[in-house]
Amino acid sequence: MLRTMPSFCVAAVLLVGTSLTADDEPSNFRRPGSEAELRYWLDNMVRLHGFSVDEVHAATGLEASAIRQHLGAFDIRPAGFPRKRDKLLVVPFPGGRHPRIGFLEGAIRPQRETKVSVFTPWAEHDYVVVDVPEAIWSNLGLTYLAHTHIPTVFDKAGQTLAKLEWTRRENGSFDIERTLPNGIRFTSHVRPKKDHVWMELTLTNGTKELLTDLRVQNCVMLKSAAGFNAQTNDNKIKREPYSICRSEKGNRWIITAWDPVHRAWFNERCPCLHSDPVFPDCAPGKTVRVRGWLSFYVGDDIDKEIQRINSIGWSRS
Repeated sequence: MLRTMPSFCVAAVLLVGTSLTADDEPSNFRRPGSEAELRYWLDNMVRLHGFSVDEVHAATGLEASAIRQHLGAFDIRPAGFPRKRDKLLVVPFPGGRHPRIGFLEGAIRPQRETKVSVFTPWAEHDYVVVDVPEAIWSNLGLTYLAHTHIPTVFDKAGQTLAKLEWTRRENGSFDIERTLPNGIRFTSHVRPKKDHVWMELTLTNGTKELLTDLRVQNCVMLKSAAGFNAQTNDNKIKREPYSICRSEKGNRWIITAWDPVHRAWFNERCPCLHSDPVFPDCAPGKTVRVRGWLSFYVGDDIDKEIQRINSIGWSRS
């Protein structure tokens, strides 16, 4: 039976004495390693995300004068946000701006390598941040965490994970693969489509023991989606596996799901949506997978929209 694990968007009162703090962590910026990478990340931060110079500094460590000089040289401005697109706009989340509004003590030093920004179809610079995965639990304990909070099994062993980046594909999709110190390997795939984002997580057991209780947390953070980011759960509904947020005006919706699902839930403090899947037990050398969905809907009949999504068979594709 799958054990109930602590959730990292849940109040930290249960974790007193076990959590790490911001004072335990070094700076979290990532300096681009080449001119091409500098241009890519400045474009990502300023033209797409609408970052201020201070936020770019927090993400890159560059001084304000250098940032302004490079933005001018590359002619990068927020006014250049792309208006016409043949698919939903998805890019790596750059860091430098915390993806949550609240419960920040439960997500210190968030790492960008598991996070993508999915931009809404109805407003420039409005997006949700999808953490895929935010956390992986197993019978070993907390096996992976995409920020600092509760120590993982590797934190406890004094083993540090290398910083990674998404692989950016020419077709607009993204993937990232991490091999943990004990041989467990997981891969995240994110593929934007015209009206939805398809996601997949795979996990390969590189240990010599059976892995059980393999629960994943995938978080959709709503801070930067205007009309969806009130710190309340009154605008959210569950239709498992779907976790859904309604706009303030009532006719726009953000929908996410993972299959097979363990629990759909929300947290008003972040605020965020969860549809948390569970991997099957995984024998040594074997690979298991779960699949995810994210979409936007305009209309008054959310149940009809859920029926339409179900008819696509996205979890089997």
